[in-house]
Amino acid sequence: MSKADGMRYAPKGVARPVVGEGEFVFAATALRHGHIYGMVNGLLEAGATLGWVYDTDPAELERFCAAFPQARIARGLDEILSDRRVRLVAAADVPNARAPLGLAVMDAGKDYFTDKTPFTTLEQVEAVRAKAGQTGQKYMVYFSERLHSEAAVHIGHLVRDGEIGRVLQVIGLGPHRLSAPTRPGWFFNREQYGGILCDIGSHQIEQFLYFTGAKDAMVSHSQVANYNHPAYPELEDFGDAMLLADNGATHYFRVDWFTPDGLGAWGDGRLFLLGTKGYIEARKYIDPGLDSGGDIVLCVNGEAERLASVAGKVGFPFFGEMVLDCLNRTEKAMTQEHILTAGRLCIEAQMMARKLQ
Repeated sequence: MSKADGMRYAPKGVARPVVGEGEFVFAATALRHGHIYGMVNGLLEAGATLGWVYDTDPAELERFCAAFPQARIARGLDEILSDRRVRLVAAADVPNARAPLGLAVMDAGKDYFTDKTPFTTLEQVEAVRAKAGQTGQKYMVYFSERLHSEAAVHIGHLVRDGEIGRVLQVIGLGPHRLSAPTRPGWFFNREQYGGILCDIGSHQIEQFLYFTGAKDAMVSHSQVANYNHPAYPELEDFGDAMLLADNGATHYFRVDWFTPDGLGAWGDGRLFLLGTKGYIEARKYIDPGLDSGGDIVLCVNGEAERLASVAGKVGFPFFGEMVLDCLNRTEKAMTQEHILTAGRLCIEAQMMARKLQ
């Protein structure tokens, strides 16, 4: 895992199996984004068994099998979908192809686990909503900036325990390193990647809903720009937005592709939560100038100031919870409605965004 390369960033944690070998078999396909490695890592650490892999790109298959040699290479997607042992299919397809693939997986009677962003159009959101209702299958999403960040997991515990009272506002900063020469062509095609607010902005909106406990929100303002990459006219290298939740909480987030090469991580991701009894700040991936390794959380309330380094101490509980949800047909890891709402809001933010440049 390289913290400098966001495209290939794949966290690993301590194995905390919730099932035994062969009790929960999954497959991987559509290896278009390196996030698939983090998704598979999390499932394996939860005790899931990797049965199959399929992709049309031999180089991607070779790379994946070098990392996960236990995977059998399928002759096609149909071989995976026809295997009754496979309960879930994990995929990191091109963003605008994620929902169509998910519909096919759900039609085959299997749950689906996709990289973010989960949708690029409102029509896709409604199609998945209908398919989930029709089939009873799950459409799960890898919102890695919360689910695969021990700092974010720890914040969830602090909020749940009432350490800062009611959360009034969330501010999220999501800078990313572009590394343009290493990116595939679809990355610069607006129709395929969905726009910056829809793509990496989906992390921010999902976190806002989660930390505030909001069921819905409205986009108050949004804007995008291509400030400094004329060679890629369809790329948006900057975006920000403001949201108002149904419970009165507010949100501001900024996402961009301006992480400088001198930073030791792919992005200096930050979170700020203001509550009625205190506030929280998180430095997720790096604490610049200090050899901290990231996962730094500062919590201040009426009792004390507390600074915690939580790397290696909190873990990534989502994956085990998701496996059990798939087995028990529960919604403890993440509800379907939460996913659909987060996906819809990032599309709405993108649709109404003012173009700055």
